Amino acid sequence: MRGIRQLAQHLDISIGTVSRALNGRPDVNPETRKRVLEAAEKLGYVANQSGRSLRQGTTNVIGLMMESTKENVEYSDNFFLGLTGGLQSVFSRHNLDLVMLPCPNDEDPLEYLKRMVGRRIVDAMIISATQRIDRRIDLLVSSKIPFVALGRSSSGGSHTWIDLDFEGVANSAVDRLVERGHRRIAIAAPSSDINLGYVFVDAYRQALERNGIAYDPSLVIRVKSSEQGGYLAAHKMLLLEDRPTAIILIYELMAIGLYRRLAESGVVPGRDVAVIGFREEPRAKFLSPALTCFRMSLHDLGVELGETLLATMPGFKDIYPEGAQNTIWPLELAPGESDGFVVDRGG
Repeated sequence: MRGIRQLAQHLDISIGTVSRALNGRPDVNPETRKRVLEAAEKLGYVANQSGRSLRQGTTNVIGLMMESTKENVEYSDNFFLGLTGGLQSVFSRHNLDLVMLPCPNDEDPLEYLKRMVGRRIVDAMIISATQRIDRRIDLLVSSKIPFVALGRSSSGGSHTWIDLDFEGVANSAVDRLVERGHRRIAIAAPSSDINLGYVFVDAYRQALERNGIAYDPSLVIRVKSSEQGGYLAAHKMLLLEDRPTAIILIYELMAIGLYRRLAESGVVPGRDVAVIGFREEPRAKFLSPALTCFRMSLHDLGVELGETLLATMPGFKDIYPEGAQNTIWPLELAPGESDGFVVDRGG
């Protein structure tokens, strides 16, 4: 195994050029970078990462903090794995590594993050499941650690975030149902303090009012973001005296539980009640009737998230000068049959 000095001597170029090529710096000729990488592989060169980290004061590691709860395990398997593919494609350009930081269900996320920050195990952070008031953001801002929040929050003053277009989903879903004659439209929203629930409910209320429909708090059914939550949402909906004719879900796996509870009562989505799901979910694609929901590319979202984070980091912001900006990520309606129930306007 050879070190960087031997690698530079073998190629007859400077150690600095070899170092920049190995670290993916943009000021290296592509042909030179190719020569360096090919020689490094041939000669079995492996960088001394611990020594480099000590010299540079960096780890070359990015942390992705996520909740590790019973309710989101299935969601994480799909959403976060899809997201990390895009993140890795960005970070690999610069020889950066991504580590998952799952916060246990029984630990305060702020205390967990304090421990990660204190140990300096990462150079930058991506945090998810942002709360309406999220003290993690205040901690990262005060610690001057580059970070991006996957989700908006009222905390932290000026910071960079990317969030899904919950307003667009609410507007599109409500308008679509109103066009089919629905006036009693329920939503299944998260029972936790996660900020997306507040954003979605606010957008839902505004969409109703824009269509001349009074907001009814009893139609906001708060449940856990899970398949079981969808089951409970259907149960609560069926118990309402003035039963809604349509329901919008804010979490993809809710649809599976909701369909199961409706089937137990002989209620058929698309025939007896209109259902619009949130994000297209592989495990829900075999539901019958086919679920009307929204789709997006998790890989592309991951790429955007990765480039946005690098734009906040001193060593990379010149490479991504337009990247450090807040972004609302769009979703596209994927029509199915679950919202085919049309209310008789004359009835």
